[in-house]
Amino acid sequence: MSTLAHTMMTAARSADSGLAGPGELDRYPYSDSPGTERLGVPAWENADQELGRVGRRAAGNRGRGLHGQLVQQLGQMIVSGDLGADRPLVPEEIGQRFEVSRTVVRESLRVLEAKGLVSARPNVGTRVRPVSDWNLLDPDIIEWRAFGPQRDDQRRELSELRWTIEPLAARLAAGHGREEVQQRLGDMVEIMGHALAQGDSLTFSRADSEFHSLLIQVAGNRMLEHLSGIVSAALHVSGGPVTGCERPTEASLVHHGRIVDALAAADGTAAETAMRQLLTVHPEVERVVPAPREH
Repeated sequence: MSTLAHTMMTAARSADSGLAGPGELDRYPYSDSPGTERLGVPAWENADQELGRVGRRAAGNRGRGLHGQLVQQLGQMIVSGDLGADRPLVPEEIGQRFEVSRTVVRESLRVLEAKGLVSARPNVGTRVRPVSDWNLLDPDIIEWRAFGPQRDDQRRELSELRWTIEPLAARLAAGHGREEVQQRLGDMVEIMGHALAQGDSLTFSRADSEFHSLLIQVAGNRMLEHLSGIVSAALHVSGGPVTGCERPTEASLVHHGRIVDALAAADGTAAETAMRQLLTVHPEVERVVPAPREH
């Protein structure tokens, strides 16, 4: 775990020491929040407190208010299995449990329904849907899985998807010689270099994320561009060993620079090769996907 992540986790633990007042949804530890006694629902009581801290951090960073925070809380509880398939979700109980209005609950359930996590039907109500119905490419679901019990599977699957998407995107991007985009990619590599020298992992990761997103966007394939959120999510949840560029290293910086050079030369093969090498910088990744063959 990075120093930044450890600091944030420590701060979250300190915030958990007191009871939250009405409307302070993002401070609730699941197991001892106000309202638990009124509901008497075991699934609420047994929710993972560590998962709750991650949810509060993500919600706070995104600044989406009570509605966004409730989506985070319920989404993580569903993805973690605390609220299992076919579990009924009663809006009145949720409102009491988290001390939010009926409108906030209704809007949150609509968002979760759009993600495939719940379904609402007349005379049946709102129920949790099975994993087979979830939109597993949704960035929020990717994040929730990556910080929950399915973290290892999620990070492996993300790595495998990136191995499929990004080398192709790099090859295609080499055929779209837009000078301003190449300059922007070069700027990102320069920023990453300065951040690496200063030990600034946050700036490095932000530039890294923009680099990969921009590369996919410039590939000229709208379907690939639609999948760019997967790569962004993979870099965002980079606490595990199989996400490619999860740590600032000299090797990853070199491979980023080689990709930029290959694009400038309109060399699709070199760009693809450099991307594959970037995705296998870490030994853990090599155990997930095969290294490129030598021809």
